[in-house]
Amino acid sequence: MRYDVLVLGGGIVGTSIALHLLERGRAVALIDRRGPGEETSYGNSGLVECSSLLPIAFPRGFKALADVVLKRYPGANYHWSALPGLAPWLFTYWRNSSPERLDATARIMQPLVSTSLVEHQALARKAGAEGYFRPTGWLKIHHSEAACRAEERDFALAAEFGYRARPLTREEALALEPDLKPGFLAGSHWIDPHSVSSPGGVTKAYAAYFEKIGGKLLRGDALRVERSGIGWTAGTEHGPVEAREAVVALGPWSMDVLAPLGYGFPLAVKRGYHMHYKVAEGAKLSRPVLDEEGGYVLTPMVGGMRLTTGAEFARRDAPKTPVQVDWTEKRARGLFPIGARADHEPWMGARPILPDSRPIIGRAPRHNNLWLAFGHQHLGFTLGPATGRLLAEMMTGAETYVDPKPFAAERFG
Repeated sequence: MRYDVLVLGGGIVGTSIALHLLERGRAVALIDRRGPGEETSYGNSGLVECSSLLPIAFPRGFKALADVVLKRYPGANYHWSALPGLAPWLFTYWRNSSPERLDATARIMQPLVSTSLVEHQALARKAGAEGYFRPTGWLKIHHSEAACRAEERDFALAAEFGYRARPLTREEALALEPDLKPGFLAGSHWIDPHSVSSPGGVTKAYAAYFEKIGGKLLRGDALRVERSGIGWTAGTEHGPVEAREAVVALGPWSMDVLAPLGYGFPLAVKRGYHMHYKVAEGAKLSRPVLDEEGGYVLTPMVGGMRLTTGAEFARRDAPKTPVQVDWTEKRARGLFPIGARADHEPWMGARPILPDSRPIIGRAPRHNNLWLAFGHQHLGFTLGPATGRLLAEMMTGAETYVDPKPFAAERFG
């Protein structure tokens, strides 16, 4: 079977790329070992962060760093065995977490981030997925005056970018979400973002629309791709498929394909966990609630109330260590009346992240017919459709709606 393009990876990024290429007249096969949206694109907080500002930084203050090292901060965990291999990457990540570099990264990312909601809405309308989206923004709660002051600095940048955010007293936050327990100091409401009740369901809806309009969805080991006479060959359950061009959109597995081709991009992962909970009768949330100091997000989902943890630095394929679920569950019970666990065990996924907190989007430096789209860190679900449009424009020679240079692979040499 021959196509114009093989897209490797059926997460939100790969699915969006395949759909945008198909709409531009390319014959596209989307290949994944599982169904669409069943890996990293399934397990997240369901936010379309159209007003995301500063990247999530490596702690630089002594107390914050000590809290992570001594495992006193529930939003972070690590495996000692993984640290020697991660040390060079962590050092670069730490350097890129200076206030000046974080501000520069925020400005580089904004042209892409600011279009994320519009691009999601465009695909959702076509795919019949609008019912998943909630235009209620998200709520952040604060337990200390220091956290409130830190949020005020973000308000200034938000105003510069034209986003809407407002500080809330505890009483105002409780007016927004009456079923929260009042054990916090204050809050803030970020008004522009939307959230979804099933990020995996949204991805599957986009993939179903891709098939409906003529795309080919194939199950196979997308990590096994080889160069062929016309371009690239991959194996699937229906036999081998070939195409002139290929796109690597495999998230945390991207280097499994690229390392054998001679690439050494500094891709690491932040592992994360989630658990669904039953909710006390009559209790509800209208939007995601972030307790940053507590290290978790609560989001109402179709499977129950989802608690999503922060970051775990570990080898991608190491066994699960879901201690952060246990740490944060205790705190979440003090904020909202969650009941019994609704899942047999915590779900675990891996967020792909590059040390400058920017994805790679564009042509592979050594192969003219190979394209890359990975490393979206905590914004993968947010940026999937926006990335799909940008890469499809690059591949078809169209004028790009966002300058792609800041996302080029060549920045890593």
